[in-house]
Amino acid sequence: MRKFTVLATGALLVGAAEWAGAAHAEPIDWEAIAVCESGANWSADTGDGGYGGLGISATDWEANGGIGLPSQATAQQQIAVAKRIMANRGPGAWPGCVSGGGAAGTAPVGSLTHYVAALEQAAQRTGAASD
Repeated sequence: MRKFTVLATGALLVGAAEWAGAAHAEPIDWEAIAVCESGANWSADTGDGGYGGLGISATDWEANGGIGLPSQATAQQQIAVAKRIMANRGPGAWPGCVSGGGAAGTAPVGSLTHYVAALEQAAQRTGAASD
């Protein structure tokens, strides 16, 4: 019985550590950014200088290895360039879809942490407005 308890406890601790590590390393949800930027239209021309699903400017696109326009590239090509943009400029490259402060601003866009923090911030603003 003791051996089973030790094994079960060890498995639980390893599982919890892996879960915590996975939560810390949440990937960026590029689909969520695309929904926000363009309604997930990967061939979009938004009219405000943003192209493709992620609303990337022609200048950022070219500076980060893109060829042609983002709206002419596949979603995978747009995401590959967007990863370079994220590495160079951070989430501020998507100011309309990435919150600027608090926990939501530091969590990867589209992650559960980002979503929950954004909801909490919205609830706080709504609560403050109704007071």
